[in-house]
Amino acid sequence: MRRKDDVRTAILGAALLVVGFLAVAFGILPVPDALAIGSRVWPILLFVIAITVVTELAAEAGLFRVVAEQAARWGRGRAWVLWLLVLVLAVAGTIFLSLDTTAVLLTPVVVLLARHVGLSPLPFALTTVWMANTASLLLPVSNLTNLLAEHELGGIGPLQFATLTAVPALIAIVVPSVILFIVYRRDLLARYEPNPDRAESDRVLLVASAVIIALLVPLLVSGLPVWIPAVAAALVLGGFFIVRRRSVLRFGLLPWQLVLLASGLFLVVEAAHALGLGTVLAAVSGSGHDPLSLLQLSATGALGANAIDNLPAYLALEPVAGDPVRLAALLIGVNAGPLITPWASLATLLWHERLRALDVEISWGRYAMLGLIAAPLTVVAATMGLALVHLGT
Repeated sequence: MRRKDDVRTAILGAALLVVGFLAVAFGILPVPDALAIGSRVWPILLFVIAITVVTELAAEAGLFRVVAEQAARWGRGRAWVLWLLVLVLAVAGTIFLSLDTTAVLLTPVVVLLARHVGLSPLPFALTTVWMANTASLLLPVSNLTNLLAEHELGGIGPLQFATLTAVPALIAIVVPSVILFIVYRRDLLARYEPNPDRAESDRVLLVASAVIIALLVPLLVSGLPVWIPAVAAALVLGGFFIVRRRSVLRFGLLPWQLVLLASGLFLVVEAAHALGLGTVLAAVSGSGHDPLSLLQLSATGALGANAIDNLPAYLALEPVAGDPVRLAALLIGVNAGPLITPWASLATLLWHERLRALDVEISWGRYAMLGLIAAPLTVVAATMGLALVHLGT
């Protein structure tokens, strides 16, 4: 099944790239515009590749299993305590490391944690992916859309960015958390008995993985372009595996299908912009700063994210945002809204890749049904919070 999904993703990405290249060849998308979009997104895609490799290798080293065992002890037999721990880790990881990092790094931990204590992994896995999306409003590094918005805002610092987004960011964390607890309350009010698991690990690789990730975390929020420390970490950890377990290093570690898909989406959306997409979106997303106008923009962003992915949706709508407050409303839509379709954010696709690698089955129908409840409530509440703060100043 995983191989078939990979093939479908690769075919779709290749088809989109062909459409994009044809748009360039026939002059629909000017070459300078195509090069400009490439210069904006290549660091994003390189970061995704590098952080995925780091995660795959850390999992092979047994790091996530060790973390899961420790978390099980902290939970003291109560599932809801474990869930709160996962919630805090997901929120903190997303805010300070980015949603894609949370989706890649935390998903193996929570799945192994749930299995370790005999609980269903679904509440913990859904908490991870929902928080990876909805908790990504506070800082520029929290979401790749935020990094693009920070550039649009003239390179404002993290503190100024957080001042703009703090209230909707808090709301976007609380609302889906409450929904998750209500939906999975029976699972989360259960008790468990830790099941000790002392599987053998290569201590050198385990320690190397732990140290490299511990050093990577502050570097990702240091102000450096995030792809630089991620690539460095992948190369260093890969070096350890060359010496200790060379057989682990294979082409399949690279998420090339997702990179192909994302690249095709970026090109096609930019071509659509050249054909007048911006004019249509300007009419749909409205203007102004009253609550309904801001909600109109954030709702358009959420619909666009679930239709084509949040990064190209943001790029398509960025020109019609116009100012910091409306740009924040757009970020609410494209960050907190992508909870319905599998392709709504790259983080969701990466999360699903981790689940498939761990043999966790999830029904996309149920995922979409829950998202249809959570996404509108979260986007509306967060946008109203932004409007109240704006109107009060």
